[in-house]
Amino acid sequence: MASSTTPTLFQRYMNSSLVLLIILGIVCGVALASVSPSAGQTAGILGAFFVKALKGIAPILVFLLVVASIANHKKNQQTFIKPVLVLYAAGTLIAALTAVVFSFAFPTQLSLVSAELGRAAPQGIGEVLGALAFNMVDNPVNALAKGNFIGILAWAIVIGIGLRQSSDTTKVLLQNIADSITTVVGFVIRLAPFGIFGLVANTVATTGFDALLGYSHLLMVLIGAMLFIALVTNPLLVFLATRKNPYPLVFKCLKESGITAFFTRSSAANIPVNMSLCERLELDEDTYSVSIPLGATINMAGAAITITVLTLAAVNTLGIPVDFGTAVLLSIIAAVSAGGSSGVAGGSLLLIPLACSLFSIPNDVAMQVVAVGFIIGVLQDSAETALNSSTDVLFTAAACHKA
Repeated sequence: MASSTTPTLFQRYMNSSLVLLIILGIVCGVALASVSPSAGQTAGILGAFFVKALKGIAPILVFLLVVASIANHKKNQQTFIKPVLVLYAAGTLIAALTAVVFSFAFPTQLSLVSAELGRAAPQGIGEVLGALAFNMVDNPVNALAKGNFIGILAWAIVIGIGLRQSSDTTKVLLQNIADSITTVVGFVIRLAPFGIFGLVANTVATTGFDALLGYSHLLMVLIGAMLFIALVTNPLLVFLATRKNPYPLVFKCLKESGITAFFTRSSAANIPVNMSLCERLELDEDTYSVSIPLGATINMAGAAITITVLTLAAVNTLGIPVDFGTAVLLSIIAAVSAGGSSGVAGGSLLLIPLACSLFSIPNDVAMQVVAVGFIIGVLQDSAETALNSSTDVLFTAAACHKA
């Protein structure tokens, strides 16, 4: 009798609503950190374990899915990559323009503090684009080890094209391996409630809620702009593509992709979650196996908002006059630069000095703005990643179902 109890409990857990389990993990994490901050910091091990597991399996999953998808692609078989790319570009540019409007409507000033950063920020847009180009030809083994998704995509596409001439047996083997890795990823995703419990407990225990109060206005502008994109402009783009009510799809993507992305704070780590969601939505696998990892690198509406709002906040703080036309130019630079975000927590912040250079703001001042970004990152970066990652699935689904 006892031997049948454990499998039954395990099966009940595996079949339970992942969203409800995640909410339970959040509540328990906050409660633990409030009662015992030291225990909350210790529980952070669970969060680190979960994120590392996702980051570890994601590069292999993306590589194998893209290779198998392209190798098994039949001639004249329709895919929807071009419409997805158009939506990615339009969504990111609209997000940057929205950030300009919000910044003018609700001007923000900062109390700048100095901080030392361990990574150098790019000094020009040429450096950003150059880094992207060199990442494409990175050693494939190094790209897999370092999580360089641009390199992984580039090599996966080339190898997949080469394998299109291989035997059917080889193609079936590739697909079977990709399916096996997908099964492993599904199990890792079911660990999300424990991982998010640890992440929340550690964040609340380490940062607390008081650190965010001094930047409440800045956070309201940032998160307000991101909510506007998620609930107004993105649904409008989806409606224009599909001519259908977009909100059921919008809310599904926010619930099933945005929630996990909010707590992992990494578009790269959320790739397996998005892949699983696309499969449940019955989207075209040839499309989403490429568009999802690509979106984790270049579809950065949240990053464009962060870069624009923080840069204009610095401009306001320093009393630099700026007209709307210059701000629009900033939004274009932010949209292009957002594609250079690293796909990890805080990646967009290091591109702020590049945007600040448009207004001749000294680099040391720009770095202080970056430091402010890290202070509010517990909410800003979480909301940014949730928007970025959920939009990857949203636009992929819109392209696959376009009118």
